[in-house]
Amino acid sequence: MEETTHAPGQGLSRRAVLSGLVPALAVAGTSAAWASATPVASPPAALGRGTFPGLITREKEPMNLELPFPTLEDRLVPNNRFYVRSHFHIPTIEAASWQLSIEGEVRNALKISYDELRKMPSKTVTATLECAGNGRARLAPKVKGLLWEQGGVGNATWTGVPLSALLERAGVKPGAVEIIFEGTDQGEVTEEPKSPGAIHFARSLPLAKARQPEVLVAYLMNGQPLPPEHGFPVRLVVPGWYGMASVKWLSKIMVSAVPYDGYWQTLEYAYWKRERGLPTLTPVTEMLVKAEIARPALHEEVPAGQPYRVYGAAWTGESEVTRVEVSTDNGGSWQPARLLEAAVPFAWRFWEFSWTPPTAPGRYTLQARATDRAGHTQPTAHDPDRRTYMVNKIGAVEVVVP
Repeated sequence: MEETTHAPGQGLSRRAVLSGLVPALAVAGTSAAWASATPVASPPAALGRGTFPGLITREKEPMNLELPFPTLEDRLVPNNRFYVRSHFHIPTIEAASWQLSIEGEVRNALKISYDELRKMPSKTVTATLECAGNGRARLAPKVKGLLWEQGGVGNATWTGVPLSALLERAGVKPGAVEIIFEGTDQGEVTEEPKSPGAIHFARSLPLAKARQPEVLVAYLMNGQPLPPEHGFPVRLVVPGWYGMASVKWLSKIMVSAVPYDGYWQTLEYAYWKRERGLPTLTPVTEMLVKAEIARPALHEEVPAGQPYRVYGAAWTGESEVTRVEVSTDNGGSWQPARLLEAAVPFAWRFWEFSWTPPTAPGRYTLQARATDRAGHTQPTAHDPDRRTYMVNKIGAVEVVVP
């Protein structure tokens, strides 16, 4: 996590650019910590900067859009290319009338306006958010839910007020265990599991996580006001956890003395955890380690016998990606890839690997896998106890040598 503290009224930021779809890595004006050597080969120019084809529609209403992962160019995903996850209609909110209420097990219940929030000391962090269902399209047989492929993930800078500062101002009472966050978005879930009528989207954090300095009540994304689809005027950002924890269109914070058992905490965004042999539904929380190949793209033609730059991104939750390996023979053998940048907590790392495709025409399967500092490595199969969430099994990209 890159972290910057700002005095009231200050914004962001430095933007470090790592280009992946040009003949050489664009490092001019970029911090040396994020620079790397020239790639061994460039992908076809047709998919380079300035030819972005647009987000993939996974659902029109509510709006759910995916980043085409092979177009990944920069360490920071621009706001208009960042994946969009919505459960209901995107609410229309005026910043002038918006208020954030903090209530429950607190000594001083608060209502904070947008202007008041913007005047408080702020912090900027760089963090990767991933939809908990990203990669669901890889599960077989076909499962229910949005069929995200690779691009339900993005990395951005987020600026806002540390949640801990707001909780301190409200005065959390002894005995509080969780903080519940409610968004303005609401509606009725009509598919199983059905909701009990119209409900708001709401999730909770354990008090210890809520007090971590990286957790923000954010109002800027990549230095700009949050777009409506990303939570304007204010959202929660929980680095290291899957995206459902980062509640958008935030309107209410409730401090609770008992664990939260709401719809989005127990029926959805929950998986089976086995303790003493008994499966128990447990909320999805921390992101699992994962590497994805951006290029070559699925079924891309690659030139026989010529060096090709295989590259992508890798991320994890509250640990750190320390190794990425690539297989060019469908998992038969693995070779180390090169990490292109220094590790930043909660942000993905770009990587590359030089591959010389065989001279024999045919189809070849590439795979990438990541390992984090805690020793977790991507599995070869999805654990069914995770239901349709936390899909971090090793993916495969089949390419063609003509």
